[in-house]
Amino acid sequence: MTLAEDISLLIKVPLFSDLSSDHLRLLAFSSIRLELPAGRVLFRKDAPATSGFVVMSGEIVLGEGGDPEAPPLGRFGPGALLGETALFIASRRPATATAAVDSEVVEIDRTLMRRMLDEYPEVAARLHARLVDKLASTVAEVSRVKTRLDAISYPVRAD
Repeated sequence: MTLAEDISLLIKVPLFSDLSSDHLRLLAFSSIRLELPAGRVLFRKDAPATSGFVVMSGEIVLGEGGDPEAPPLGRFGPGALLGETALFIASRRPATATAAVDSEVVEIDRTLMRRMLDEYPEVAARLHARLVDKLASTVAEVSRVKTRLDAISYPVRAD
């Protein structure tokens, strides 16, 4: 992929969609491209997470990592961002990521993200707003699930 193609895919990542083309160019230029043959593990569950990955082509499957027969936790194609939290804080990988088919990803290191946030306050403000919106959406979804669970009536046992 060319730099222009990388930028056009990065802008489709919701977290990066409000960034300028100059900021996207910096991300694309400074990130590390990884080619993964089918079956290659990108990262393992519980490993320290120091970067995020954007799927550029192919498909990455998230799973528990120990049981190949276990159903996958998710499948992610071009434009998906894996490890968003790791871009901002130290954490551990919640699952194992494996290439389902020959795939390409770009790795965005937390150090690069911090540098962008420090050097470009407008980027920090845009990303902050995007993360606040995402958190509000998650809280609303949890509230809807709680309401549905509260509506379930369980038979009361008399002991």
